[in-house]
Amino acid sequence: MEPTDLSYAAPLLSLALLWTVAVVTPGPNFFNTAQLAASCSRRHGVVAALGVATGTVLWGLAGGLGIKSLFSAAPTLYLTFKIAGGCYLIYLGLKQFKRKPATQPGAGNSLDGAGRTLWSAYGRGFIGNMTNPKSALFVATIFATAMPASPPPMLLGLAVLTMASLSFSWYCSVALLFASRRVAGAYERSRKWLDRFAGSCYLLFGAHLVANR
Repeated sequence: MEPTDLSYAAPLLSLALLWTVAVVTPGPNFFNTAQLAASCSRRHGVVAALGVATGTVLWGLAGGLGIKSLFSAAPTLYLTFKIAGGCYLIYLGLKQFKRKPATQPGAGNSLDGAGRTLWSAYGRGFIGNMTNPKSALFVATIFATAMPASPPPMLLGLAVLTMASLSFSWYCSVALLFASRRVAGAYERSRKWLDRFAGSCYLLFGAHLVANR
């Protein structure tokens, strides 16, 4: 690795940590993947995870390229968005402590498991990610807070690859695990503590971003 590439480590690590917390926090993508795995098959869940990862690539490219141009032209806006991003993370952290247990994925779901194709499972994962407004906002927040205002093409590509790899790895794991009803029940029993852990991470990241302007 060349000396110039070493400077990529810090922003990529920050991005990876933020994105990991975002990905493992249960949301629409989580329940889509878990539901498909529980009601159809592990293969359907894994294909849905691939759809989510594809959506992550598009969101990452759109967020990185758009913010690069916008914030390069308006440095003050970059600082404003960075502070707003920190406040948003704090909001998400507080919200995690107020989450109530949801119904178990796969319980009473209306999916037609027998007739669902792998392509439709992929589409559900992809569209579910692309139509989630929180995905767009969070990707934009992460690029504004973890990436430089004008990331080099190599750094942008590595950032998108990192996000997509983390998304696919996590949701693929979810699919493999939630094909087992026993694991689904275990998750529900520990969900309160998982939500509190995720909330604490959001609060710490958000406070750091707001304090270090």
